[in-house]
Amino acid sequence: MKKVLCTLLLIVITFSGYSQMRRQQQRPNMQQEPSQSQIEERERKIAERKAEYISNFLVTLEADEFQKQIIKQTLDSYFEEKIALFKVPFERSFEREEAVRLLNENHFKELKTLISESDMTKINDMINGKFDDDDVKREKRKKRKKRSKN
Repeated sequence: MKKVLCTLLLIVITFSGYSQMRRQQQRPNMQQEPSQSQIEERERKIAERKAEYISNFLVTLEADEFQKQIIKQTLDSYFEEKIALFKVPFERSFEREEAVRLLNENHFKELKTLISESDMTKINDMINGKFDDDDVKREKRKKRKKRSKN
C-alpha cells in the first residue's frame, strides 16, 4: 500500500513539474526592451488613434467649423497635458486623482464661453470616458452604404 501511494505521489509530482517546465518553454520571452523603431511605431499608432478619436468626437458636436477647430486644438493640448501628468511620479494615488480633476475642471474654462452647453456636456462626457467612438463609426458606415446604394 505504501509503495502504491509513493508511486502515485511521485507520478503526480513528476507530471506537475513537467507541465510547468513545458509551459515556460512555450511562453515567449517578453523581458526584452523594445527597440527604438518599435517605440516610434507605437507612438505613431497612438497619435493616429488619438487623431481619429478626436475627429470622430467632433462629428457629434453641433458647433461650426471654426469652433470645431478650436475644440480640436483644446482637446489635443488636454491629452498632451494629461499624458505629461501621468508621467510625473506622485507619492500617493489621490494626489494624481486630484491633479487630473483639476486639469479636467480648469482646462476647458475658456471653451465654455465659446460653445453651446450641449457641446460642453458632450466634452465633459468624453473626458470622463462616456464617449464611444464605435457608434460614430457605425453611423459613418451606414451613411456610406446609403450613398453607395443610391
